[in-house]
Amino acid sequence: MTCRIAQVTLDVVDVERMSEFWSLALGYRVVPDEGRSVHLVPPDDADFDRPTMWLQPVDDGKHRKNRCHPDLDADDPAAEVTRLLELGATHADVGQRGDEGFVVLSDPEGNEFCVLGTDRRVSTSGERTGVCDCTVGGTGSPEVTHV
Repeated sequence: MTCRIAQVTLDVVDVERMSEFWSLALGYRVVPDEGRSVHLVPPDDADFDRPTMWLQPVDDGKHRKNRCHPDLDADDPAAEVTRLLELGATHADVGQRGDEGFVVLSDPEGNEFCVLGTDRRVSTSGERTGVCDCTVGGTGSPEVTHV
């Protein structure tokens, strides 16, 4: 028997702002939880089993790179990066070289996450299934390069 990821928990200072950002980013609905916490849950019509996200309030902000972060998948990674930037994400530099096939962003409180390029998707057999790479070009905007 194995386990699976059921929920991602994120420490946040501004629960309201972060629930707005992450619910719009993921298309999840906001469900108030115990105390000041917020639970983000996938829509009822989600076509597969997705983990929930719990936003846990803390008093102090983030001080260094996260040791664990979400990787997001999108049908159109470059368009998704643009949309997330419009929602309040920013580009993050965690030492990437620029040819990784994903874009590193930070949410409004500085928590890193990645948007995977389609070449980073892996089938259940372990094979890569995509044909393009989503990277950040010299202008700081996403570019799609077919490989």
